[in-house]
Amino acid sequence: QAALYRSVVDRWMPRIEAHEDRFGRRGAVLAMLGQLKQVCNHPEMVAPTGMPLEGRSGKLERLVELLRSVPPEDKALVFTQFREMTAPLADHLAAVFGRPGLVLHGGTPVAKRQELVTKFQDPAGPPFFVISVKAGGTGLTLTAASHVIHFDRWWNPAVEDQATDRAFRIGQTKNVLVHKFVCEGT
Repeated sequence: QAALYRSVVDRWMPRIEAHEDRFGRRGAVLAMLGQLKQVCNHPEMVAPTGMPLEGRSGKLERLVELLRSVPPEDKALVFTQFREMTAPLADHLAAVFGRPGLVLHGGTPVAKRQELVTKFQDPAGPPFFVISVKAGGTGLTLTAASHVIHFDRWWNPAVEDQATDRAFRIGQTKNVLVHKFVCEGT
C-alpha cells in the first residue's frame, strides 16, 4: 500500500509541475489527492487485481478490528466518499462477521432507501450499514446506530458532520461514538 502510494505521487508530480496555469495545476493536485485517498482506503480501488481485500489495507484491518470491538447489540454506520468502495466494504465485512449488512449509494433507487432504513432500524436487522457520504448524508434517520465510522474523510467537514448526524437524531437513546480514519504518513 505504501509503495503504491509513493508510485501515485511519483506519477502525478511531473504532471502537476508541467501545468503553467494555476487552475490546471490545482485540478491536477485535486485529481492526485483523490487517487491517494483511494490508495489509503484500499489498493484495489486504484490497481484492481480481483484478489481478496484482506491483508492489503491497514485502514480496512483497523475497520474490522474496530467493528469486532462493538458489542453485538450495537450497530454501526460506515461512511465512505467513494461509491465504488461501498459494495466491496460491505462484502468484506459480511464475510468477516458471517452476517450481511446494507449498502446505500447514489445509485440506490429512492423507493428502496426507506426499505433499507427500516431494515437497519429493526433491532434484529443488519449490524452495519455502508453508505456513501453524499447519498446518505442527509434525510435519513438511523438512530439504531451507536457507532459512526468515517472510513475516509470528506473534503468539507460540514458534509461529514451531516452524515454523522444520521445517528444523532430525535429518538436516539444511546451514546454515539464517532470514529474518523486517517492514514499515518499521508
